[in-house]
Amino acid sequence: MNNDKILKDFLAKDKAAELGGGTRKIEKQHQAGRMTARERIETLLDKGTFVEFDKFVTHRCTNYHMQQEKIPGDGIVSGYGKVDGRPVYVYAYDFTVFGGSLSLTNAGKIVKVQTMALKNGAPIIALNDSGGARIQEGVDSLTGYANIFFQNTIASGVIPQISAILGPCAGGACYSPALTDFIFMVNEKSHMFVTGPDVVKAVTHEEVSKEELGGAYTHNSKSGVAHFLGNSEEEVLMGIRELLSFLPSNNLEDAPARPAVDDVRREDERLTDLIPSDPNVPYDVKELIESVADDNYFYEIMPHFAKNVVIGFVRMGGRTAGIVANQPAFLAGVLDIDASDKAARFIRFCDCFNIPIITLEDVPGFLPGCTQEHNGIIRHGAKIVYAYIEATVPKITLILRKAYGGAYIVMSSKQTGSDVNLAYPMAEIAVMGAQGAINILYRNADDDRKAKELEEYAANFANPYQAAEKGYIDEIILPRQTRFKLIQALEMTQSKLRTNPHKKHGNMPL
Repeated sequence: MNNDKILKDFLAKDKAAELGGGTRKIEKQHQAGRMTARERIETLLDKGTFVEFDKFVTHRCTNYHMQQEKIPGDGIVSGYGKVDGRPVYVYAYDFTVFGGSLSLTNAGKIVKVQTMALKNGAPIIALNDSGGARIQEGVDSLTGYANIFFQNTIASGVIPQISAILGPCAGGACYSPALTDFIFMVNEKSHMFVTGPDVVKAVTHEEVSKEELGGAYTHNSKSGVAHFLGNSEEEVLMGIRELLSFLPSNNLEDAPARPAVDDVRREDERLTDLIPSDPNVPYDVKELIESVADDNYFYEIMPHFAKNVVIGFVRMGGRTAGIVANQPAFLAGVLDIDASDKAARFIRFCDCFNIPIITLEDVPGFLPGCTQEHNGIIRHGAKIVYAYIEATVPKITLILRKAYGGAYIVMSSKQTGSDVNLAYPMAEIAVMGAQGAINILYRNADDDRKAKELEEYAANFANPYQAAEKGYIDEIILPRQTRFKLIQALEMTQSKLRTNPHKKHGNMPL
């Protein structure tokens, strides 16, 4: 066979592989408002950097009808490329090939890139658009999922793992994204559920739509399964690129630093009046975060879920830092079950990847009530204190206003391992608020006595000075100094020795 014939055959096979399920199915994908797997990868990665693996792999299913149709790639496009010049690994389900269903063969393609990402210390990105397990393969398809889950778990805390749900993701397929660090979804286009609406109706007799059951907004606002909500696939893919800019490639590296153009000594006089003198008046803590961040930019995570806690990334002096903040503008900033889970998992992610944590505290306590108690607020609240104590990265805490009771303890207090604890002059560090304390201590006293005791309690406890006298607060700072003081603390703790007692792992209260 001459070289021209060999080259012609190769080009024909290569074109067939790139067409996936064919032009008709590609058109159908476009008509549904969705990109193809290859288009998604090209949009995500730096132009011209994608290198594909296993382009000509086909399934080995023994089903007679499946044997008649073998498509190169078998419904998965996988390989590696770059984002902002940094290596990443990626795989995308191709819905045009057997509905993107998982076979044992294409699961092997996924496991290959997962393994290579782990070996080479680079992030891995999964672009999901799949009808689920390939029914014709039976237990082989389920085995494929199990192999993927295994690699997800082994890579957890070693390399960043990011999932995008860009179409359906049902049944066992849900658990791979759930094992990754961050999940992106597209509004009204992404759906994720263990059992679909038809099964729900058959078992529980509930009538529910796909969107209500497992749509993007549902998982971003109610279940907390997803972290980011985009209005289009392009927005989601650009969001992944932006998220990666804050993260190290693996757990042995630091996050990439940028030149600090914004003056580290910049002060903001508006912070002086941001926090109301009345402790019952709310304010938006995001205004404070944006004020102190480099270029006033805050990359918020899970903005629609458990809004009483705010989490996300900023740059301070050019370096990445994680933010955990109570949000007085929502439920007065109390901690509840969802907020506890949200904060604890983010703290653990930051600790895995050497990202220092800044805690901005204004918390009146844990949310009271039978619903919270019966659903395990004790267990869930314990997750935060466990996560903070276990974390060995630099931990900086700034008490803005209220720091009451057990919530003060769990929000990275000095005794739970915080490295630097700061407070504003208006901070209140006490077992509880003045009014509540007086109503307990002097429940039988007349109004005049209560008023006198209230004034005395406020003078003694509604300030940070008692804690500062005992060394629990390292420094009381002026609000306008916040940015510089936080950056100073981060610089001072940058070379912190990070050690915990040797053990296989702890038993977190899950």
